[in-house]
Amino acid sequence: MSASTTVVWDDVFTEYDFGPTHPLRPLRLELTMALAGQLGVLSRPGVTVQAPTSASDDVLELVHDPLYVASVKRAPDDLMGRLSLRWGLGTSDNPVFPGMHEASALVTGATVDAARAVWTGRSEHAVNVSGGLHHAMRDRASGFCVYDDPAVAIAWLLAHGAERVAYVDVDVHHGDGVEAAFYDDPRVMTVSLHESGRTLFPGTGWPDQSGDGEGLGTNVNVALPAGTGDAGWLRAFTAVVPPVLRAFRPQVMLTQHGCDTHALDPLAHLMMSVDGQREGLRVLHELAHELCDGRWVAVGGGGYEPVQVVPRAWTHLLAEVVGGGRVDGATPNDWRGLAAERGHELAPTSLTDGRDTAYEPWEGGPGRGDALDDAVLATRRAVFPHLGLDPLAAQG
Repeated sequence: MSASTTVVWDDVFTEYDFGPTHPLRPLRLELTMALAGQLGVLSRPGVTVQAPTSASDDVLELVHDPLYVASVKRAPDDLMGRLSLRWGLGTSDNPVFPGMHEASALVTGATVDAARAVWTGRSEHAVNVSGGLHHAMRDRASGFCVYDDPAVAIAWLLAHGAERVAYVDVDVHHGDGVEAAFYDDPRVMTVSLHESGRTLFPGTGWPDQSGDGEGLGTNVNVALPAGTGDAGWLRAFTAVVPPVLRAFRPQVMLTQHGCDTHALDPLAHLMMSVDGQREGLRVLHELAHELCDGRWVAVGGGGYEPVQVVPRAWTHLLAEVVGGGRVDGATPNDWRGLAAERGHELAPTSLTDGRDTAYEPWEGGPGRGDALDDAVLATRRAVFPHLGLDPLAAQG
């Protein structure tokens, strides 16, 4: 389905590193690109792998406070840490590390590079698996995120003529930083499908957080109950995401693919498989072609099982974005050896979890009366009327 794809990658992305005991391990990126490379995903026809360029201060300041950018630059030299803490730096979630600004600006620049490739027509799709740092706010770091690369890329698109940008976030955590950046902006629809804030950081992302002012109805949150698996997640996803995107009619889509919805992820409580995750990818790919003439930018995000889950999940992401067919079967022997050597554990032998991804589509009406359908109905009732949609109608 994909005519041309830009993959923005360089080993330097592994320098975004909060330290050996931090959950966000650069190993996940190393093993993802090794797996995709060994499977031939990156050498498919029409794929260009390009090195990133760093985001300049002017680009970062499309979203971030100039004083915050300056504080990130000086944080490694702030020996007492007092100035850094004011900006959310030097915490257990966001410890300061040498070269933090440089590494963070490069990740952000890579997502802007991906957006530029798509918006200028150089590529139909583009992907930056190192990106997706969706918690960073205008003036503070949060949730392992220093700069908010999706928000900066969206702001870049708006500055270069985009009139309607859709952001879809399937990370297990609410995409609060991107939401905050565009909460009252009718040009941007933000959609976040996440575990409920009752049981997970950042404790936000409720259905009634639906935008403000002219942006009312363009902010969509689906707060899923803990324990939701493939069938429930796909039921909720298809009951909300396609209808709201069709109503919004975006010119370009930017999607965030945190894979911490997986049952093995140590930081969250959803129960998805890589099979369910890649079914969601398929739907988003189809929507990009249906609604945006194929203009699709994809980024990574969360994912804290760096051997068992992230490499497989994001190899499926790369395979879907670049086109040419899904990857199935066994993981390559050489990759399993590398994963065992670098991760100090036995690597998965299969590219999938072998799960059935069948689900019951949304039928409208009052739903089944369970917690999942209650969550879906709450979102549809909060948002659909603003978009001219019937909250109780079948998904279509």
